Amino acid sequence: MNRQMLERASIEALIAIDSPGLELLTEAQRMASLREMLATRPPGDVWVFGYGSLIWNSAIDSLERRIARIDGWHRSFCLSITALRGTVDRPGLMLALDRGGSCHGAAYRLAEEDVECELQLLWRREMACGAYVPRWVQLKDNESEPFGWAIAFTIDADHPQYAGGLDEAVAVRRLATASGGLGSCADYLFRTRDSLHANGIHDPQLERLASLVNALHAEKFGSSQKAVPPAYRCRSRVQGSAER
Repeated sequence: MNRQMLERASIEALIAIDSPGLELLTEAQRMASLREMLATRPPGDVWVFGYGSLIWNSAIDSLERRIARIDGWHRSFCLSITALRGTVDRPGLMLALDRGGSCHGAAYRLAEEDVECELQLLWRREMACGAYVPRWVQLKDNESEPFGWAIAFTIDADHPQYAGGLDEAVAVRRLATASGGLGSCADYLFRTRDSLHANGIHDPQLERLASLVNALHAEKFGSSQKAVPPAYRCRSRVQGSAER
């Protein structure tokens, strides 16, 4: 998913191919959500907190990037998806922030003059179906000192796509086999794992899932798979929309 795709609102076209019946938020509904968020903006700069693909593919312009921790939320494959990296027949899983614990990720500081423009793109990306609840979260550095407030996308536990507490074997199978217009869930998982490693972030649960998916691929294809097995790759159906 790149910036041009978000500017063209092509994400809706991809979703419609993978999951024609999926109910999406309208542009007006997304912008109303963004206005409500900005109306409760804390003092200081606006930051965006990334815990999944935003770490390795932010697609937004920022003045500064820092590794940060937030408390009260943890990274979890608790969002069931039937589009983009899954289909109705073979649903996948994507990351969200679920309640409890803490999470290390990447924080992006936005230029004041770019706040509205950049967040409009972010809302198109993250608020397509309304399964996330955007919140202001306090960012902390390596010494646990607060240094700003960021927007983070947490899961709506009442949404039909919430998949918290999913059996591990089911989660592994979904991550290993689901794919859609943006590619496979396995690719998303492995890219996130590699990006966390590159940024010095240790997430035991995500690393366990990656290891189990890798083992399942090895069982099916006869060797350990660092990348996504060919059978699970799915070329983007909209020109120029492949994530980078």
